[in-house]
Amino acid sequence: MTKPSNSYEWFYANGRNQFWPIMQEVYGLEFRTKKQQQKLFIQLKMALADIILSCERRKNSNLDVNLFNIVYNTQAIKDIVNKNKIQKIFFTSRHVENLFSKVFKDISQTINKIELICLPSPSPRYAAMSKAEKIKIYRKVLPEIK
Repeated sequence: MTKPSNSYEWFYANGRNQFWPIMQEVYGLEFRTKKQQQKLFIQLKMALADIILSCERRKNSNLDVNLFNIVYNTQAIKDIVNKNKIQKIFFTSRHVENLFSKVFKDISQTINKIELICLPSPSPRYAAMSKAEKIKIYRKVLPEIK
């Protein structure tokens, strides 16, 4: 498997973020383009969405705790949940899972049939777990390609 490029055009575009390298290991695929990344999610019948539409960061930091002036992606998230038969929602940090439960309380109460799953953060700053350990957990909980 070749080494992934450091510039992603889609979700998790930060070259240091481990999301796409983890996904490459989990699925044994290469993701050099947005189209390849999107093809995987089509095959998995999954989607990626940000719960934050826009925000600012203190200290030019990527840490979630430094987010402020947050505008949530409320209408898009409500539309996604209401128009699709969603079985699981995956989060890539406990912080985002908590925000979702708080901000989308009205949704999360009516969708109690949807399983909420928090994956280990793909951020390299989340050093409590090695990349190999993260890959193992992602493999265990993410769906297989059909």
